[in-house]
Amino acid sequence: MTKTTAPLLPAAAALPDPAPSGRLLARAALLTAVLTVAGALLGLLRDQAFAHFFGADTDTDAFLVAWTVPEVASTLLIEDGLAFVLVPAFSLALVERARRPDPDPVRALVAATLPRLMLALAAGAAVLIAAAPAVVAVLAPGLPRADLAVDCTRLTATCALTFGLAGYCSAALRGHGRFLAPASIYVAYNVGIIALLVLLGRAWGVRAAAAGVALGGALMVLVQLPALWRSRRSPVPAAALPPARHPDRSTSHALRLALVAPVVVFALSRQTQVLAERFLAAPLPAGAISHLNYAQKVAQMPMVLSLMLCTVTFPVIARALAAGDTERARRRVESDLIVAGTIVLVGASVVVACAPQIIDVLFQRGAFTAADTAATAEVMRVYALGLLGQTLVGVLARSYFSEARPLWFPACAMLAGLATTATAGVFAVPVWGAPGIAAANALGITLTALLLLWGSGRRRMALPTRWVCGQLARLGVAACGATAACRWAAEVSSHSVPALTVGALAACVTFAMVARLLRVREFCLLFRPLTRKLWHAR
Repeated sequence: MTKTTAPLLPAAAALPDPAPSGRLLARAALLTAVLTVAGALLGLLRDQAFAHFFGADTDTDAFLVAWTVPEVASTLLIEDGLAFVLVPAFSLALVERARRPDPDPVRALVAATLPRLMLALAAGAAVLIAAAPAVVAVLAPGLPRADLAVDCTRLTATCALTFGLAGYCSAALRGHGRFLAPASIYVAYNVGIIALLVLLGRAWGVRAAAAGVALGGALMVLVQLPALWRSRRSPVPAAALPPARHPDRSTSHALRLALVAPVVVFALSRQTQVLAERFLAAPLPAGAISHLNYAQKVAQMPMVLSLMLCTVTFPVIARALAAGDTERARRRVESDLIVAGTIVLVGASVVVACAPQIIDVLFQRGAFTAADTAATAEVMRVYALGLLGQTLVGVLARSYFSEARPLWFPACAMLAGLATTATAGVFAVPVWGAPGIAAANALGITLTALLLLWGSGRRRMALPTRWVCGQLARLGVAACGATAACRWAAEVSSHSVPALTVGALAACVTFAMVARLLRVREFCLLFRPLTRKLWHAR
């Protein structure tokens, strides 16, 4: 029996077997989901501890102005900015290492980027600490406790360095196909904040939470160091990675300023929406910024969970595009849009139907009163209207920046959404107050999502936008039915926990049934084996 030889195909056509990739993605997505949920639950516990100790008053408003620094830093340095640049860059470096291991392209990439990044991050942290009074004056003019906000800002400014290092480590590990350590960073982060809240909350007040941000940022780096050390010379078989589309292209070219600039503008524009909310809410009655913060944190949980799959598939899309396999990348993005849209819309249904019960269970204790619950629930319901837009922006932005080439369209779309949010907020705040700010946010991010979806049909990896919009519209109808079912089911009990449990179950069942009846593709594939078994049982 003769030994079978490999097929004589061009190098660019040799693609990995999709089965191992599918198993790897499933395992990585499961681990990421578990740790994402753990981090989110610890984030809720952090917010519960904060609400229990401090409630919603001028002190909490002062801290939440300082909280803007880690919010911007996480978006720019962990979730969007650095990840959009470095994950494709490390993916390309690994492709080149599989073809030409010496000199090591991964080591060359690290040597060319990490020292300069550390210097820039350290300088940025020092500038924030020195300019804290000016930062507070710009973010929240007329804030009653500006002095407290300055103190907290100086403590949280350290995250400009620690978050950047954590984001660099996360991008490097994800590029290597290692997702466990990057997914655990928010577990470590929230543990640090909760620990200092419990130990020092009574003595230091909200400054303890700001110090917790500094500690949590350091823990985010430390928790990834063991995995990074193990990956420093991990072998990557050539069969496990698709070949580069441009074999002679240097990895360093992927990090040129023309590539970084649109990513930075996109990430900053996205986070500036939060800054605009804080600015618009500063003149409102005491506690308004806190109500907005609590509502946003809880309402965004479905969005965070929906994007956990994209965290895993981002390197897959980048490698497929590096190999020129646009069809594989397109199918992956299509599936991500439907799955992420399903998760976020089910969550949004529960948030809209059971907002008072959710806030009651999570926060109504200690200094957080029933009036705070009612105000937060009102804002949270409005925020939920923009959750699908938030998710679509997250999925589509990753597909745009996976191409590792200068793309200004996502940044322009985000700037258009930001302008819409700011303009609508100026007119809505005098009439509706804090809910008007949430409505402006939903309007702006939805416009950005529609623009990115429209542009996706005109790229090299062209999405069938009409088909995608049809699938999303069907999911929207299913979400409306799930919201009605959840609202009706939640009325069976006057106690929040059983009402929320029954309502969430009714929402999930109703959503799945309606989506299947409307023939949403992923639900047809999900129910097909069950349908066949029932048919053969007859």
